[in-house]
Amino acid sequence: MSELTITTSQIQGNMPVTVLHLKGHLHGPTEQELFEHARQANEGGAKHILLDMSELEVLASAGLRALQNIFKLFTPPSDLEEMRRPGSEPYKSPYLKLVCPNPQIYYILSITGFLQNIPLYNNMQDAANSF
Repeated sequence: MSELTITTSQIQGNMPVTVLHLKGHLHGPTEQELFEHARQANEGGAKHILLDMSELEVLASAGLRALQNIFKLFTPPSDLEEMRRPGSEPYKSPYLKLVCPNPQIYYILSITGFLQNIPLYNNMQDAANSF
């Protein structure tokens, strides 16, 4: 079983965006590795993060936990409060976005409800320009 390889890059859409390119398996043994990369980017000043899932093969429940923690890390507390307010509009993160998952990963993200709050794009350029 392969593990997770994470490479980081910067792209310029309407603003600078940090991209974490994921390759392999996002599961229990690798969830903390992904969160650490995101935390370091955040502490380094990144405000917008894009997870490139085009080469991600497996997304397990621990990987979903990592996505949830990254969502909370990059979402300001005021946005989280607004999101929880009854009757508010559905919240779509302007800070965290996903790109290019394979159909199996897309299915997992969809049925677990992650795509209700985290926008997904089919290509890197559209995703970068969405920030």
